[in-house]
Amino acid sequence: MASESTVLIIMTGGTICMKPSEAGLVPAKGFLEAGMAPRPSFNDGSEPTYLDALTETGASVSLQSLCTPVSRYKRHIRYAVLEFEQLLDSSSIDAQGWRQIARAIANNYTAFDAFVVLHGTDSLAYTASALSFMLDNLNKPVVFTGSQAPIFELQTDATDNLLDALILASHFCIPEVCICFQHKLFRGNRCTKVSSNQFDAFASPNLPPLATVTSSHVQVDWDMVRRPASHDKSQARALSVQMNLDTAHVACLRVFPGIKPEMIDAVLRVPGLRGLVLETFGAGNAPGGPDNALINIFTDAVRRGIVIVNVTQCLTGSVSPLYAPAMVLGRAGIVPGHDLTTEAALTKLSYLLALPDLTAEEVTRRMAVNLRGELTASGDVSFAGPG
Repeated sequence: MASESTVLIIMTGGTICMKPSEAGLVPAKGFLEAGMAPRPSFNDGSEPTYLDALTETGASVSLQSLCTPVSRYKRHIRYAVLEFEQLLDSSSIDAQGWRQIARAIANNYTAFDAFVVLHGTDSLAYTASALSFMLDNLNKPVVFTGSQAPIFELQTDATDNLLDALILASHFCIPEVCICFQHKLFRGNRCTKVSSNQFDAFASPNLPPLATVTSSHVQVDWDMVRRPASHDKSQARALSVQMNLDTAHVACLRVFPGIKPEMIDAVLRVPGLRGLVLETFGAGNAPGGPDNALINIFTDAVRRGIVIVNVTQCLTGSVSPLYAPAMVLGRAGIVPGHDLTTEAALTKLSYLLALPDLTAEEVTRRMAVNLRGELTASGDVSFAGPG
């Protein structure tokens, strides 16, 4: 007899659930009934049952659940869909939306085997990166997915993405925050969106996929999967959620040829700013400006307690003190971001700045430390702020 896993699908909105309106495509509710129940891949035709769950606000709900046909691994997936009260276009999501998702997972953590989060693609890499830092001691799969076309359209990637996400979350113990797209499972904080219209919309430039789905099997690279500190469930630490992450105190700035130092100085003097992700050329290079004006601005900002992280504008590769301009930035107190994506750098910086009692120096140090598999360790990193 086939075994059964339970998965909570958290619907936040996005293209996957959109329907046409006079104003264009808009998120629509009733995803389980309209988007999944009519499709044989998601419904074996058995009598629906109800599963108890909690909303992101903690209210008790009884959710209708469906069951998939048995998989090649001799397992059914029983799932329910928890829809947010207000469905979002992902371009509108912010830290408050991230907290909603984190609460929905935390409130239902012991009741379900795994979680699939449906999300728009525009900011999906930011959300997955943020959740990877917000959810500490994670020992269950959290798989984000979405689609480039709504599930209700004839030509869509939604069905494959959702089915792959359900199978990977329910069948394989990959206790990470991941993104499943176009038959690949990526570590969430390594991803970036690389196409606005192709089905193959996401890439993990500096880390291969954790798993790949083919017509015959699922290939998991277990050597790359991060595991809980203890495999013994009786000794595993409880899930801990950092809810205070907020991007209101950080900024991202991309340098370009001829950028004026006063432009960067204006950003670094925004009231309340505590951190900056600086997207630089190549291996971490930036212009010094006339008479080193730009370097002086960076040095002054670091002295004021602003944490500045140097990431490359290139899709692949890493920030490295190979060239003189990059070494000068390091001497100014700017921390090298190694091979962090911009999305991971921004959300990691927001996460660290939200931790209580961390000095700017400690935040700077931890930015260069691999916390959730977000960067490739390259030995001990040493740097010093301005004297």
